[in-house]
Amino acid sequence: MTPWWKKAVVYQIYPKSFQDSNGDGIGDLQGIISRLDYLAKLGIDAIWLSPVYQSPGVDNGYDISDYRAINPQFGTMADMDELIKEAAKRKIKIVMDLVVNHTSDQHEWFVEARKSQDNPYRDYYIWRDQPNDLKSAFSGSAWKYDEASGQYYLHLFAPQQPDLNWTNPHVRQEVYDMMNYWIDKGIGGFRMDVIELIGKDPDKEITANGPMLHPYLQEMNRATFGDKDLMTVGETWGATPKIAEEYSDPARHELSMVFQFENQSLDQQPGKSKWDLKPLDLGELKQVLIKWQTEIDFDHAWNSLFWENHDIPRVISRWGNDTKYRVASAKMFAIALHLMHGTPYIFNGEELGMTNYPVKSIAELNDVESINMYHERLAQGDKAEDLIHAINVKGRDNARRPMQWNNTPNAGFTEGKPWLAVNPNYHEINAEAALADPDSIFYTYQKLIKLRHENPIVVDGDFEEVPASDQVLAYYRILGDEKWLVVANMGESEAAFTMPDDLGQMLIQNYEAAPQKAGRVVLRPYEAFAGIVLH
Repeated sequence: MTPWWKKAVVYQIYPKSFQDSNGDGIGDLQGIISRLDYLAKLGIDAIWLSPVYQSPGVDNGYDISDYRAINPQFGTMADMDELIKEAAKRKIKIVMDLVVNHTSDQHEWFVEARKSQDNPYRDYYIWRDQPNDLKSAFSGSAWKYDEASGQYYLHLFAPQQPDLNWTNPHVRQEVYDMMNYWIDKGIGGFRMDVIELIGKDPDKEITANGPMLHPYLQEMNRATFGDKDLMTVGETWGATPKIAEEYSDPARHELSMVFQFENQSLDQQPGKSKWDLKPLDLGELKQVLIKWQTEIDFDHAWNSLFWENHDIPRVISRWGNDTKYRVASAKMFAIALHLMHGTPYIFNGEELGMTNYPVKSIAELNDVESINMYHERLAQGDKAEDLIHAINVKGRDNARRPMQWNNTPNAGFTEGKPWLAVNPNYHEINAEAALADPDSIFYTYQKLIKLRHENPIVVDGDFEEVPASDQVLAYYRILGDEKWLVVANMGESEAAFTMPDDLGQMLIQNYEAAPQKAGRVVLRPYEAFAGIVLH
């Protein structure tokens, strides 16, 4: 029997930015509950909930100080239980964000660990007398000296996020007990933050894909979700198709699937950081998308499909056109991706065509990664305007702007002062307007979800590339005698394409009168469509 998560479409909620229910300017659990009918209308099967655990908020909740408590800014554990229950009534599962590579420095384990070198919790973290050259993802050294106890501790992210020592079996058991606590509450699974780092060997400067990574995941599987009908997805920035198969082959008893990010580096200079920009080559994007469809053995592995998340800017601003062709390019990205092999993820607001929000100064930013990079690169002699430009293109605040519900003040997100400024284009781009317009981006996503739910070819069909220019992504999905053709012009200029077949029923399109006859056609800017091939 096909697991439910292969047929599912997952919707990521960034709780701080989704819906505020009490006027404090911060989204919360009751706010999410109040919007469940909207999500049910969209048709999604699961919510990936970014962290709502107790946290000081240095990295917006990815620094957890208590895994079994809810951050009061989001509500209470009773609210969390209600969310799980109310979502279930609408056949929506809650997938919790699991952050177990590191904790907050305010977690009781670390508070104890830094008291002395012989404290029972000392070995829950990674300490050394001298630092090596490991770097933090958030700038600078990955080692911080702890004055009180006289050693350096490892933090691959912010200094307030000390890395857990997974070689300690007590740490692993604590994590599994905590996971079972959430499983017993009735959640639908886990999204696993930077999970590829837990097998690290810091002395050899190995962080991702360390020697013990897969044994730890197999142990976790046995101790927690392995015998249950749950979805698990790992965040794996370094995965290749073969590594993704290792994670997701059911015979290996690890995870359901992983997120891979190969396309995310295509608009940065080779060997440089994400902030060192270069124009996107559509041919490269197309080849990466095809690679992840053709180099995974889908009979023995699985893949996830996404354009955006809480760390990644809005795709139509980044690779599409968020002005003249905002609607067309948003629909194109949706059609191109959702009809591929794998489980699609929608980031809140993506279904409305929300866009990036450029800032003019560092004072407008919240994100620790962007702020740290700005100051570090400024000190190295980079120009402030170049750094602000890079942040406007790639910064994480872009995706974290409050959800745009209607055209009332603050986009209906809050009656207070929003924690992060709302994009001023909410007067035109909002859920209320989208629901009232039968031709909106929202209904394209709704239709794609319905096509996946109702047609086994989308879940189980083979994928076959159709020859086309670099700008045009074209592919077949094939199951038995049924064959679909999907075509997407990924650029804002017209593109010639040779239709290989006559199409019968048109399944979805983003322009009227999409081409249906075999032969040479000219695709309009960002034109995308799918139809059933006539035999």
